[in-house]
Amino acid sequence: MKEIYNLHNETIGLKVVENLKKNDFSAIYLKTGVEASKFIMDNIRKGDKVGFGGSMTVVKLGIQEKVASLGGFVLDHGDPTLSPDDKMETMRGELLSDVFICSSNAVTMDGELVNIDGVGNRIAAMTFGPKKVIIVVGVNKICKNESSAFERLEQIAAPMNNMRLKMPNPCTKTGVCMDCKAASRICRVYSVIKRRPVRTDMTVIVIGEELGY
Repeated sequence: MKEIYNLHNETIGLKVVENLKKNDFSAIYLKTGVEASKFIMDNIRKGDKVGFGGSMTVVKLGIQEKVASLGGFVLDHGDPTLSPDDKMETMRGELLSDVFICSSNAVTMDGELVNIDGVGNRIAAMTFGPKKVIIVVGVNKICKNESSAFERLEQIAAPMNNMRLKMPNPCTKTGVCMDCKAASRICRVYSVIKRRPVRTDMTVIVIGEELGY
């Protein structure tokens, strides 16, 4: 059974990578998170300022700890010890990092990246600012097309992130986006990256495992 899952993951993962490359992204398919972690760390040097975009996929890979052990400077606005002012300054710092590492809420079979943000800092850093951007996605985030990608945002990514952040929004009760008008709404900035931004060194890693949400 596992062999068939792995074969399917590799089949769709390689197809997505092929189409990402057609859209001018640098892209690679790696079978495991361990391989992805090594690939990421091979792109980081001692002294680099490394920004993180609030990705549970990246947290699972333990990249923050590995960067710190290497002697890099970790810029992670998700650090619970930060004050609100320090969190904002860290977000701004991430925009000028040497390497910015994040995930994408969805990636289409056509090789497009679909995202949703509350502040917009992650989307901003993905598209312009850092010297290098590395985007890590598990195969569970692959969607047939842009329409199904937005459905994934509404049915999975947004509700689960609201739950993770303990936000008092309707989707934490219903399990799906209610397009709420709440002041605490975190679904505010939407983005579709159809092709690699002209001046951004961007690599997308597709991992043959289910990671993040």
